[in-house]
Order: sequence, then structure tokens, then C-alpha cells
Amino acid sequence: MAWQSVTLPATADEAERLSDALMEAGALSVSIEDAAAGTVAEAPIFGEPGMPTDALWRDNKVLALFAHDADVQAILTEAARASLFELPPYQIEPVPEQDWVRLTQAEFDPIRISERLWIIPSWHQPHDDQAINLRLDPGLAFGTGSHPTTRLCLQWLDQHIQGNERVLDYGCGSGILAIAALKFGAAQAWGVDIDPQAVSTARDNARDNAVQADFYLPDAPAQPAADIVVANILTNPLIAMAPLLAQACRVGGRIVLSGILVEQVAKVVDVYSAWFDIALWRDEEGWACLTGVKRA
Repeated sequence: MAWQSVTLPATADEAERLSDALMEAGALSVSIEDAAAGTVAEAPIFGEPGMPTDALWRDNKVLALFAHDADVQAILTEAARASLFELPPYQIEPVPEQDWVRLTQAEFDPIRISERLWIIPSWHQPHDDQAINLRLDPGLAFGTGSHPTTRLCLQWLDQHIQGNERVLDYGCGSGILAIAALKFGAAQAWGVDIDPQAVSTARDNARDNAVQADFYLPDAPAQPAADIVVANILTNPLIAMAPLLAQACRVGGRIVLSGILVEQVAKVVDVYSAWFDIALWRDEEGWACLTGVKRA
């Protein structure tokens, strides 16, 4: 069965109303995305304790999926009327039938992160049985090793964990960084994420990799200060959470920050310099990884 899809620009005030109206009028599914995703203008939504949470981005894309025989024009007209939305010019795009499971699996091959670390989806066999083979499938939580920001953090951990460290992965997503830290020899690793689905996924991934990592929502009881704090998020939330992450790191401990565009490095360094001697460690494909040591 083929489908039809339409993408509509919408403001924050319009997007939710339009999405609800589209579902009521007969859309099979509707999603809302940041219209500026992947650019410097990207506006991440976050909701850490004591920090404001935006419901939606300022500029959004509403993506709607319809059955192959649906009267898309009639559905859009009805949804626009019900949500007081003025329809912009749009195009209806066909979505062909495909074996989505096979297609998705084909896009995720084993990823070599370093000389000794591989990320292996469950449908593949390891290339090197002597390597550290971290089992991880793509899913609802960010962090599979395919994005440069994740690779940079993994490579830093590979090179700098000496053994017996306590590691905090803030914004843990899939839990990949905490799990890898334990594989490299850390004594303890735990992760925090605002998304309950991410926390659940991270716990499952830790179990599948036979490591004892703990994962929590931000309102869980505070843990002792970590030897290493790693946060692979985005620039704006990293800046907003600087005091929180600084407090989570012990004096003399190290912080690792990623999810930062190269042109944003100076802004992040300026903020974190209040607590850390911090600088660029490495960059890849326009993304930067910073590291620093916390001062007394």
C-alpha cells in the first residue's frame, strides 16, 4: 500500500491546533518538527528543573500522512477551517510501499568508533570478537554512534578513561555513553534524561550489554559528584545547564561537552570558563567536542 504526505509550515500557535484538526479530519498520522532543524537557527526544546520549557518551536513543519485513496485536498480544507488556519500553497507527495524494516536495517551497519570500539546493531555479527562490541539498535532515543557528536564523545572516553572513574552522562538518550564508559573500565556510570522513553531505552540497552548502569529522570535524588561529566546535547541547553553540570562534577574532575557547532565554541567556552579550564578537544563535520578540568 502506498501513502500520500503533505508538509505545511506553521507557527507555534497554529501547529498543535492544525495537528489535532488533521487527525480529526482523517490523517493517518501527524508530526511536528522544527523548521530550522539542522541549521544554526535550530531552537532545541528542553525542560530541565527550574528552566523554562517551550511547547513548540517558533517556526514549525507539520507533516501529515494520508491513505493512498484519501481526498487530501478535502481533508486539508476541513482541518484548516476547524483550526482557523490559512492554508499555504502545498504539494502532495507520494510515499511508496517499501519493506520498512529491511530498509531501516540496511541503513545501520556496524560502526567503527575507534581501534577497539564497534557499535553493532542486533541484526549484525561482530567483525572483531576481540574488540569492545557494544550492541545497540536505532530507536526512539538519540545515540547510535552514527552522529559525529556521539562519536566524538565515545572517542574521548576511549582515550581518557583510565579505570575506576565515576561517570555521569547528562542527556543520556540511548545510554550509549554511560554504557561505553563501563566497557572502558569506569567503576560506575549513570545517566539522566528528561524523556521517560529515553530512560527506559537506556536501561534496556544496559541490560543487553550486560553492564550495571543506572538511568534516571532529572527529579531523582542527586548522586555524588562525578569524576567525568559528559553531556551531548545542544548549545542552548548546555549553556542554560552550565551551573547544574558544574555542580555535578567534582573539583579536579573533567567535563566533556558535545552537540556544539564549531562556530558556537567560543560562546560555550566563555560560559563554562567560570568553573572549568576548558577548550576545544576535537571537531568533526562541523561539530565540536569541548573538554575541561574543574577548578577549586
